[in-house]
Amino acid sequence: MQELALLEDLPADYREALTRENLVPLWPNLRAVLPPGKPRPKTRATHWSYEALKPLLLKAGELTPIEKAERRVLVLANPGHGLENMQASAAMYLGMQLLMPGEWAAAHRHTPNAVRLIVEGEGAHTTVDGEKCPMSRGDLILTPTGLWHEHGHDGDKPVVWLDVLDLPLVYYMEASYHVDGPRQNIKPGHGDRIYARGGVVPTAAFQRQSNAYPMLRYPWVEARAALEALATDQPKLDAVQISYVNPETGADAQNILGYYALMLRPGQTLRLPARSPSAVFHVMEGAIEAGVDEQSFTLAMADTCCVPGYTAVSLRNRSANAPAFLFIADETPLHRKLGLFENRD
Repeated sequence: MQELALLEDLPADYREALTRENLVPLWPNLRAVLPPGKPRPKTRATHWSYEALKPLLLKAGELTPIEKAERRVLVLANPGHGLENMQASAAMYLGMQLLMPGEWAAAHRHTPNAVRLIVEGEGAHTTVDGEKCPMSRGDLILTPTGLWHEHGHDGDKPVVWLDVLDLPLVYYMEASYHVDGPRQNIKPGHGDRIYARGGVVPTAAFQRQSNAYPMLRYPWVEARAALEALATDQPKLDAVQISYVNPETGADAQNILGYYALMLRPGQTLRLPARSPSAVFHVMEGAIEAGVDEQSFTLAMADTCCVPGYTAVSLRNRSANAPAFLFIADETPLHRKLGLFENRD
C-alpha cells in the first residue's frame, strides 16, 4: 500500500497559511476517511443489562418528576462514539424510557423518526397523530418524523419501553428539532386491527391513503404468532425472521431504520453474515449467547446489544427446551437508499 505523506512533513508556515484560509490538505488525512478494504467503525459491540439498568431507571422516577424531565430516559450510549454523543451506532439512538402511573408525557413532534418497543408493564398508551395506541409488552409503536405524539399511563405499575431513533443521522445533517404542542384530540384509528393480517387489507388501500403510515402499532401477539407459524411451516429454515413493513406498500415501516423480529428454535445457533449496517438486538423472550468477533455476551430477557457493521454475529439460544425471541433494529434501509449495502458472506 502506498505510503502517504504526514501532516508533520509539511512546513509549519505552510500549515499556518492553510489554517488562516480554512483549508486542509487531503493527502495526510486520506486513509482516515478512506481506509483500505473496509470501514473502521467507531461503533463497538456493547451490551446493556436490563437487570443493571432497571433500578437506575426507577430511581430516575423518584429523582425527577415527569414535568421537569419531559421524557424520562436513560440513553444506551456506545462508548466507541463517546458517551456524551448519545449514540448506539452511527445512525441509531437507543433509550430506555420510564412512565409512572398517572403520568402524562406532553405532546410534541420532532424531525427524527422514532419507534417504541414495550419492555415491561401494562396500562400505558401512546397517542400518535390522534390515534391512541395501547402499549402491551412486545408491541412496536411508530412515531414517525413530524407526527404529534404523547404518552399517558392509566395503570398502576411502571411502564418501560425501548426508544429507537435515527437521531444521530438527523442531528449530523443539522436537521434535528422539536415543537411542543397541546394535548391531542383522540380520533378514530385502529390500523393495528385493520392491517392485522398480511393477506387482508382494505380495498381502498390499493388507491393508497394520504396517510403515509397506515399502521402505527404492531402488536407482539401477532408478530410472535407469525414467527411460530413460520417455524412450523418451514422446519429447515435457519433464520425464522419477519420484517415490520408498511402494509400498503410492503416497504420498510420507516424510511431510515429497519425493524424485525427473530425466533431461535430451542438450542439453535444462528450465524449472521458480516453486513455493512450496524444492528441492535433486544431479547424479547429467553436467553441468548451473542458472539461478535472475539467477544461474547450473555443476554437475558430485556437485555440489549449493539454490533458494528461489517461484523459477523452468532446467536445461540441458551435453552434446549424453549424458543427465544429477539427484536432487531438496523440501518439497512439507509444503506440501501445510499447504495452502500454490502453482504460479505
